[in-house]
Amino acid sequence: MATEQSTQDAVMVALSEAGHRVYRSNAGTARAIDSERRIKLMPPGFPDLFGWRSGDGKFFAIEMKTPTGRLRPDQVKFKKFIETQPILYGVARSVEDAMKILGGNK
Repeated sequence: MATEQSTQDAVMVALSEAGHRVYRSNAGTARAIDSERRIKLMPPGFPDLFGWRSGDGKFFAIEMKTPTGRLRPDQVKFKKFIETQPILYGVARSVEDAMKILGGNK
């Protein structure tokens, strides 16, 4: 079975090749290498991938999961919020799922 990371990499390549702008996000906090300083990243639950669909520039956010992966509580909370916004959102377990979220190659 493919890992979430390998599927995510394949999705990023496929979306980029289709002309979409796609970026990887990291959520939570991280410690700066040179100090004890904490760096705040995206909010907890923020989807793994985000970007803009080619053609119309519509913003999208995609949560990546393995075929058996489940959303964590913070991801469920973020999902409920983000689905109230005028963006494209979904959970993808494959390249095909991600392309469906974006509506093909629009």
